[in-house]
Amino acid sequence: MTHIEQNFTKYEKARILGARALQLAMNAPLLLKITEEDLAKINYDVLKIAEIELDSGVLPISIKKPFPERKEGKLKREAAPKISDKKVERAEDVEEEKITEEGEIMELANPEDEEESSSDSGESSE
Repeated sequence: MTHIEQNFTKYEKARILGARALQLAMNAPLLLKITEEDLAKINYDVLKIAEIELDSGVLPISIKKPFPERKEGKLKREAAPKISDKKVERAEDVEEEKITEEGEIMELANPEDEEESSSDSGESSE
């Protein structure tokens, strides 16, 4: 039997060890001959046993890592539509008008109103 060394990411390794430890906890047979002495040293820890099995390469697990499809040809950049300066100015004018209308609806304070109200309060205090 040929053993192909496969490099696992830490996430793949955690998933494999967790799955195998769960199997061992549910009384699955060991895939390695581990002496009773060695089992006692690791306190019969199923996670350690799973790690030993993974490191020895006896686990019949492989991970298929799909690569994205390869596309031939040059990449094309989509051309952004060109907008004339006049259109930009018109759009800005429309936006300013909207802001002005909304300001009137919301009754924003104008600097002139502020001056009038402060001068009114000054006259009443005399």
